Order: sequence, then structure tokens, then C-alpha cells
Amino acid sequence: MARKTLQIQQLNDKLAAFNALKKVAMPPTGWIKAVRTAVGMSMQQLGQKLSITKQSIKDIERREKEGSITLKSLREAANAMDMELVYGLVPKDGSLDALIDRKATELAMKIVMRTSNTMKLEDQENSNMRLKKAVEERAFVIKNDMPKILWD
Repeated sequence: MARKTLQIQQLNDKLAAFNALKKVAMPPTGWIKAVRTAVGMSMQQLGQKLSITKQSIKDIERREKEGSITLKSLREAANAMDMELVYGLVPKDGSLDALIDRKATELAMKIVMRTSNTMKLEDQENSNMRLKKAVEERAFVIKNDMPKILWD
């Protein structure tokens, strides 16, 4: 468990640097075309650096704009323009810890509510306070165990 916690903390630290980048929108034309035109590089010139045709550059720019370009092609184009591709994943919840907390709470809620419904049918319903406490306790156990079903 300590190893997993350390691993999550180390990744959180790395991913934190990308958090601010979530707000940076890709230019409507795509990064390759935006940078290429901003620095005054023609398609022909970029094509020569990549040993491909002007039409292939047009195709690369189109694929980037559509979101179907490969990382390899992006990296090669960036390299040809003396740039570096920066790639990362950013948790929607802000951190891996927050993501795990949310998923564990959701799973705990499902488990507890399933049991609660069974108890309700048997006329042994728990109070809302007890249900909330049960969800918190179950979520704590789930976070510590990190079962694979957390991601189902």
C-alpha cells in the first residue's frame, strides 16, 4: 500500500504541472499550422524538413485539426519546426487522489445502497446518518485496497 501511495503522490506531482494547461485551447487550425504560419514557414519548407510533400503536410494539419493524428506524427512535425511535443494526462478531478476518492465513494455508495435496499425489504432500514457513515467507511476500505473493480 505504501508503494502505491508513493506512486500516486509522485504522479500527482508530475501531473500538477499540466493542470494549468487544461485551460489552453488548441488553435482552431491546429498547433502545427498555427506555429508554422506564425513563424512564416511554408508547407513546402516543412515538407522538405520531413522529407514529405506539401500535400502530405496539408494532410497532417488536417488530421491534427480533426484529432486523428498520431503522437509520432506530431512529434516529428514539432521536431522539424525546432519544437518539442509535450504530452500528458490530467485528471478531470484535479488530482489522482481526488479521482480515486470520487470513484471509491461511488463504488461504496453502490455497495451500501444495495445492502440498504435489501434491509429495507426486510423492514430493517438504516437511518440516513448510518448510511452516510457506512459509505464513508466502505470508501476508506476501497481506497486502501484499490480493487480492480474501482475502474469498472
